[in-house]
Amino acid sequence: MRMYDVILKKRHGEILSDEEIKFFIEGYTKGEIPDYQASAFCMAVCFSGMNDEECASLTYHMMNSGDTVDLSAFPRTADKHSTGGVGDKTSLIVAPTVASLGCTVAKMSGRGLGHTGGTIDKLESIPGYRTGFTPEEFMAQVEKIGVAVVGQTGNLVPADKKLYALRDVTATVDSVPLIASSIMSKKLASGAESIVLDVKYGSGAFMKTTEEAEVLAEKMVMIGKIQGRKMCALITDMDKPLGKNIGNSLEVIEAVEGPYMISRCQGDAYSCTRTDCRLHGIYGKISAMVRKELDAISFDTICGDE
Repeated sequence: MRMYDVILKKRHGEILSDEEIKFFIEGYTKGEIPDYQASAFCMAVCFSGMNDEECASLTYHMMNSGDTVDLSAFPRTADKHSTGGVGDKTSLIVAPTVASLGCTVAKMSGRGLGHTGGTIDKLESIPGYRTGFTPEEFMAQVEKIGVAVVGQTGNLVPADKKLYALRDVTATVDSVPLIASSIMSKKLASGAESIVLDVKYGSGAFMKTTEEAEVLAEKMVMIGKIQGRKMCALITDMDKPLGKNIGNSLEVIEAVEGPYMISRCQGDAYSCTRTDCRLHGIYGKISAMVRKELDAISFDTICGDE
């Protein structure tokens, strides 16, 4: 099998087999396929797309390109992901909030992609904060405090780590199959039982319309369900920045000091929190005061198990 033929086949809009996708992911991860061919492959996917089977296969092989985390020893494991936008610091609020309500939050986050800042970039703006954990350290922190947010380190999803950086400099960011497989390979490798997706649309997001956001959300929900996860996606707008502060360190300060004063950021964060708790069947068990606070917000479109 030659990578040239795989690129040509996808450029012509043909459907790739599981073996062809596995060949690409394994070869690129090992360094046997060069960046210029991987770039050509990503551009071919941007133009020709992928069907559900191809997207699920790409995600599966990316997920298994390295180690995966087994969280079966912990109760009610939950994860959350936002597709990003300007001033989006909801993960900084959601992770500790959901953990405080009885779920276990074990989250692998990414860096900035395109014009958006990643959660890991925001956390690393805190002097001395470390986001590079070994799998053993990751598990120890989850066991100790019920929440951990880490970057991609060691041998966790190395295929995505390479492709993520490549797409950022080759104008291949805004492709639904590539976005979905990148997000879901990390989410699935992290081992959480339930995954809530906050899919943004609007002028400050990769998806410009609700229709585009729903296509991406449905693709990711489909991938997660195939792997046996509880899935839900919220479709939320990014026509305006979330909150008042923009910039890594400024967003951390805002998330710590004033989440209850930021209506739009608060609304998105509460939506994700409520959905995580419902997926695990514990929403009715938390205090009436907390439920009243979480219910006093408006939800956007929802697709999945919620």
